[in-house]
Amino acid sequence: MFGDRRIFDNSRDQAMKSALKSGLLALAVAALPAVASAHPAIGEAAGFSHGFVHPISGLDHVLAMVMVGVFACQLGARATWLVPATFVLVMALGGALGIAGVNVPFVEAGIALSVVVLGAVVALNVKAPLAASLGLIGLFAIFHGHAHGAEMPEDAAGAAYAAGFMIATALLHAAGLGLGYVVGRAGGRNGVFLTRTAGGIATVAGIGILAGLL
Repeated sequence: MFGDRRIFDNSRDQAMKSALKSGLLALAVAALPAVASAHPAIGEAAGFSHGFVHPISGLDHVLAMVMVGVFACQLGARATWLVPATFVLVMALGGALGIAGVNVPFVEAGIALSVVVLGAVVALNVKAPLAASLGLIGLFAIFHGHAHGAEMPEDAAGAAYAAGFMIATALLHAAGLGLGYVVGRAGGRNGVFLTRTAGGIATVAGIGILAGLL
């Protein structure tokens, strides 16, 4: 019985590590069009590349997206996929508002605050109810999505631009999920400590961003 359990755990660990490697590889491959299209361009190629680069070009976005993935991993069960999926879908709505020019107040403050809060819940390993977690994630997703949409270049294709920032965001979530599992779970007590430390660092960075220091 215990032998079977160890075999299952080892298989699960190998699967998660393989998924993490695949996610990182996909991130590298997906980044190639953005690098190749660094010069001004128009149309779908420019739209996708601009959209893809936007979430990974700002420290606030990167930290928040990775923390979403780690938070989802800490919650476990259905939250592992519901939290990132909810963020991406609601972020698309926020992006549509930004592209349409609909005003959303306190966007920059909301983005910085998302880094503080998400870092804190990871550092404290908060086990919030799934509904409350999705509500919090959805709120922050509106701010991030609106910022992406409002900053879309005028010559970019809207659908391609949206696809770009949604894919980049999903890949950052995947990186956070992989980090949360490999470091936090597979690493034992030291892994949990490292994961919580990462959350604390993100919180401090978020405070710096909120204060205009970063």
